Amino acid sequence: MSDIPHPAPLSGTSYSAAELSLDNSTLWLLDQRLLPNEERYVAVRDVDTVVTGIRDMWVRGAPAIGIAAAYGCVIAAQQAKRVEDFQAMLDAIAQARPTAVNLRWAVEQMRAIAAGLSLAERGGFVEHLAGAARQIHLDDVLANRTMGKLGAAFVSDGATVLTHCNAGALATGGYGTALGVIRAARESGKRLRVYADETRPWLQGARLTAWELKRDGIDVTVICDGAAASLFGAGHIDLAVVGADRITRNGDVANKIGTYGVACLCQVHERPFYVAAPFSTVDLTTPNGASIVIEERPEAEVTHWGQIRHVPAGVPARNPSFDVTPARLISALFTERGVISPVDSTHLQGLAPSAGATAAL
Repeated sequence: MSDIPHPAPLSGTSYSAAELSLDNSTLWLLDQRLLPNEERYVAVRDVDTVVTGIRDMWVRGAPAIGIAAAYGCVIAAQQAKRVEDFQAMLDAIAQARPTAVNLRWAVEQMRAIAAGLSLAERGGFVEHLAGAARQIHLDDVLANRTMGKLGAAFVSDGATVLTHCNAGALATGGYGTALGVIRAARESGKRLRVYADETRPWLQGARLTAWELKRDGIDVTVICDGAAASLFGAGHIDLAVVGADRITRNGDVANKIGTYGVACLCQVHERPFYVAAPFSTVDLTTPNGASIVIEERPEAEVTHWGQIRHVPAGVPARNPSFDVTPARLISALFTERGVISPVDSTHLQGLAPSAGATAAL
């Protein structure tokens, strides 16, 4: 039985990063900071807490952040007294984190829908936005399953797969992007082994990816980030598949810090490096990776382990949360619209919706 405080979670699994209550009053967020030791859902009923949940990594992963943001717009509709208040709340949600394009994409989708409604008719206003937010969630789950099947064709039976960070159901509406590829390959009958980079400093691979795959009965082993090169060199890794937080017009990919290093290892050892992401992660307004604002998170995430400082006092730390992998290192990009290879502006724009339209999540 699901531990989610929701009778019919849209994630389609026994856990979910974000769900909206049936009466549209509460956003339930799984506090992923506590995993794997505790599975706790937080009831969010105001926009300030929505922003805190996104900023402080209760919810993370570009698609899941977008879904939480869409549901946050519903909470804003419940809370706002004036149209100006509602718009300011949406602005606050959109600015909670800078790198993941799905966050602003989802807010702008909801803002456009709200523009045709009247806040004065509160019940209808909230209900209409809630329906749109749930559709974003459902569309993401469908997109994940579609790209998972497409990507699974590139995974051979008996393969050993490396993944970095967490791009599973916890990072999406459900099923997952990179882990969706792994799940789909497994469901097609292929035998797989997965190495999960621990992914410092938040250890999403060790805490979250390993937790998800273990629940699914998929063979997973956690490795230190620095061990990947040795395993590549020994011939123990056949391919790598990761998610993405932003994909620029030329095909450069921003993802969790350390992803670029994995791509370089794949190139040196002549192994394919794949990216799985919904097309909403493609940002055709950003020309290349150099144009992406990379989030710098607090030094304490690097200098401390919990409350214990393990870096000498007075020694600073850099903590970029993401890096950029050049398109030339990516073997293929899996999206719900199709497989893109080679990854470049021509092939990306070939799968984009017509001019003026908005990509579906």
